[in-house]
Amino acid sequence: MFTNTAIAFIGSGSMAEAMIAGLIAQKLIGPQSIVASGPRVDRGEQLRLKHGIRVTTNNREAIEGAGVVVLAAKPQILPAVMHELKGHIQPSAVVLSIIAGAKIETIGQGLLHTGVVRAMPNTPAQIGQGITVWTASPEVTEPQLKQAEAILGACGQTVHVGDEDYLDMATALSGTGPAYVFLFMEALVDAGVHLGFSRHVAEQLVLQTVKGSVEYVLHSPNHLARLRNQVTSPGGTSAEALYYLEKAGFRTALSRAVWAAYQRSVQLGKGKKRSQPPDGEK
Repeated sequence: MFTNTAIAFIGSGSMAEAMIAGLIAQKLIGPQSIVASGPRVDRGEQLRLKHGIRVTTNNREAIEGAGVVVLAAKPQILPAVMHELKGHIQPSAVVLSIIAGAKIETIGQGLLHTGVVRAMPNTPAQIGQGITVWTASPEVTEPQLKQAEAILGACGQTVHVGDEDYLDMATALSGTGPAYVFLFMEALVDAGVHLGFSRHVAEQLVLQTVKGSVEYVLHSPNHLARLRNQVTSPGGTSAEALYYLEKAGFRTALSRAVWAAYQRSVQLGKGKKRSQPPDGEK
């Protein structure tokens, strides 16, 4: 699949390293065929020693001869990166972007390149347990689609969609999702400490409860609501707790948070900065 193909990573952060590590671990490509570019020499050296890849601080040098160019830089420096690489990517190459909010049209125009894949991975990709929603421009060939899916699949599960609008939805749901889960877990730990547990014990209880619950869902054919009902006895502790969560607007708050994240992703895609706080903030 990647025979005689070099992959260039523009950006050498955690997500880029997750992809690199996954590709090498699954023996999809040799480290000698991977180059990563980033502004920090020490970071590049770290990746070179750990994974055996080639590194550079020169983006144009990184993409020379590359059949796949992965854009993994931070969103705020994307305009500068595109200006630097504009017209220099091989016409036969495919560009794979994991930059939040950056639309295919924006990347295509910024690079003068038509073959673009846009993807939204999430944080668990760093341990091979992520999920990535992705789509591609019509100019991306079937072999390139398979290459993109293999790169993204090295970090976990993938979901291909035909409409780019789903990427903004995925950003709000699965891309930002780990933040919601971490906050929920943090709140549970704090509640445990308030009850009288040590923080260490409270964290152990919460982590295993969340992990076990997810595994239980994966091994059960039942709907989530039915699983919840199984642990909610009439007049019991779960019923009492759920009553207060519903009364406090737990579902509504979560739904509104996801919607707000979606709207923000759309704004970022249009290049809009937020000039004022969201409703209710001062």
